[in-house]
Amino acid sequence: MIGQQVQQQQAAPALAAVTQRRLRARRSAFWRRLSDQVITVIALLIAVVWSLPTVGLLISSFRPPSLISTTGWWTAFLPPWHFTLQNYVQVITAQGLGRAFINSVIIAVPSTILPALIGSFAAFAFAWMRFPARNTIFFGIITLQIIPLQIALVPLLQIFTNIGLTGQYAAVWLAHTAFGLPFAIFLLRNFFAALPRDLLEAAYVDGASNFRLFWTIVLPLSLPALASLVIFQFLWVWNDLLVALIFLGGNPQSAPMTLTVASLVGSYGENDQVLTAAAFLSMALPLVIFFALQRYFIRGILAGSVKG
Repeated sequence: MIGQQVQQQQAAPALAAVTQRRLRARRSAFWRRLSDQVITVIALLIAVVWSLPTVGLLISSFRPPSLISTTGWWTAFLPPWHFTLQNYVQVITAQGLGRAFINSVIIAVPSTILPALIGSFAAFAFAWMRFPARNTIFFGIITLQIIPLQIALVPLLQIFTNIGLTGQYAAVWLAHTAFGLPFAIFLLRNFFAALPRDLLEAAYVDGASNFRLFWTIVLPLSLPALASLVIFQFLWVWNDLLVALIFLGGNPQSAPMTLTVASLVGSYGENDQVLTAAAFLSMALPLVIFFALQRYFIRGILAGSVKG
């Protein structure tokens, strides 16, 4: 009996310590679950707040003009329901937004592909090739990002005027390529530098050239960074007004959607149904691009911005 009492007295502190650890673990698990739930609720609230304007814009674009001017968009959920496609028909046919949509695609696709392609070549060189002043040149390219866009517009306009590119799509392609290259090189170089060195060195040992290494190994492994770059560059070009206005002028035959929607605001400032339909049409393709590439977006941004 005395031996059992002694053993129980000796085991009591250990049991108490185990009990305290279990209680602390339960408390930490509880607070962890609570914090996760709070973060989830906050994220949902932010998503709802950010989505409300887009939902209101979409619903208003299908409503008759008389209802848009007299009632809020949320009343569209109450019977009787009145929806129409006439707003989109008017915008696409009478206001020329269909042609403007095609112009925006013609401008945005090359202006996205060119910086991604040229930037990926340059980023591979900065990440894996050795040449004099490599880091100095890379630092100089990165510092170009702090230069305001407006400073370079007038010199570029003079150059394009001298060589006869003013008013042509090529001028906008070259301008967006020049403005987008510093960020493209920065993002892709950091991602390329984080790729497994052993894999690339093994390819070098097997006799692969830099060109083959770039196309067969580096690019397939860099889809997240490329997708992030494509999203950023495409959205920037698609929503651009200033570059298109300066280099294309006021030619309605080559005007993108931003110029056409801006002219609608001046001409139809009181016709909300026209503006809502035009605004949502201008958002449609960027939304499709974003949702199609969103699974690569976060991975590409994190890897390209914190590594290297």
